[in-house]
Amino acid sequence: MEKFFEKLDLSLKTNSIIKMTLSKPVSKNNELRNVYVKPILLKDNKMYQFTFRYERRDETKNFDAKQTFDQVKNLVPEVFQNVSLFTLTEDVTLLVSKKGKPTLMCKKINEKREADLSHDHEKQRLIDPTNPWWHLLGLTTRDGKVMADMQHKFKQICKYVEIVDGVMRQTKFDDEVHIADMGAGKGYLTFALYEYLMKNYDKKIMMEGVEIRKDLVLKINDIIAKCNLKNFRFIENSIEDYKPTNLDVLIALHACDTATDDAILKGIRNNAKLIICAPCCHKQVRREMEKSSKFDSITKYGIFLERQAVMITDAVRALVLEYCGYKTQVMEFIEYDNTPKNVLLVGRKSEKAIDKERVAKEIKNLLDQYGVGEHYLWKNLWKNCRTY
Repeated sequence: MEKFFEKLDLSLKTNSIIKMTLSKPVSKNNELRNVYVKPILLKDNKMYQFTFRYERRDETKNFDAKQTFDQVKNLVPEVFQNVSLFTLTEDVTLLVSKKGKPTLMCKKINEKREADLSHDHEKQRLIDPTNPWWHLLGLTTRDGKVMADMQHKFKQICKYVEIVDGVMRQTKFDDEVHIADMGAGKGYLTFALYEYLMKNYDKKIMMEGVEIRKDLVLKINDIIAKCNLKNFRFIENSIEDYKPTNLDVLIALHACDTATDDAILKGIRNNAKLIICAPCCHKQVRREMEKSSKFDSITKYGIFLERQAVMITDAVRALVLEYCGYKTQVMEFIEYDNTPKNVLLVGRKSEKAIDKERVAKEIKNLLDQYGVGEHYLWKNLWKNCRTY
């Protein structure tokens, strides 16, 4: 902790801060969700703009270097557990555990960076609400203003794009990137990602939304045609029956129960470089646990049984991805206040050798411990497939 504040103090004295983010509130009931800090020039004076992001509003305040140090000192670790500090020469991340143990990670930066000192009151959005498809999708008015009852949804969409962008930038792709969004629904997230990638990536983006409901597919394809969007289409199909010709990135958000497993299998068997899933309900493993009646002092209570089934289901999914040669990450997608579906499971194809025997043993021990006779993904990985 002391070393982090030494680095913060030095970066303020040397004017080397690019930006800083305070996140992960100590209390889930805290209305203040994040704080974003950036340097600005205000009447020729170097200041630091703090954007305090609450559940349904933002507040902006400007501080000098000393005030900035004091503000961060007051907020960390009492209010926030995580800080990401980006400077001209280094990325510094402070993580504080629930027990108060701090971990500091530092990464030297070789590329040339410049601080953006513009004092722009206009909200910087990753996607542009004035684009015509947002009105046709029902999120904005004709003049491109996000409708009042869609403000929260629009924030979620922007957060989703930010997370997926961060994951994709850690993955190497060829000049053409084929993306399948499984169970794409009304298309909000599919359009957002397509828009962002087309604008910010120097690659040919091939986007396909997979949706089983015919009326939604017809509606979305009509919007795509009206807006003249290239290399983008929705197809009417189930996740299980979908047969891609090329697949670099597979996305499946909130596919119900074993549909998430079908999506992961689709990515594995098509050798996708990146698999991104936000799992939904976990009925299959819970039924297995109830069938075995192997309850302990935690799982004998219904609500805890359900939560344990969630953790076991997703832990095995992460291990199966690891077994199949993916470097696996589990992260928070959307905060609890917005939706309980807050786990994002990310698998990035790795060239490193995998100790499959060890991983398989981990999976078996986990399933045995909680009396899970079979896990849909682990069982179906072997079905009609000789690779594994």
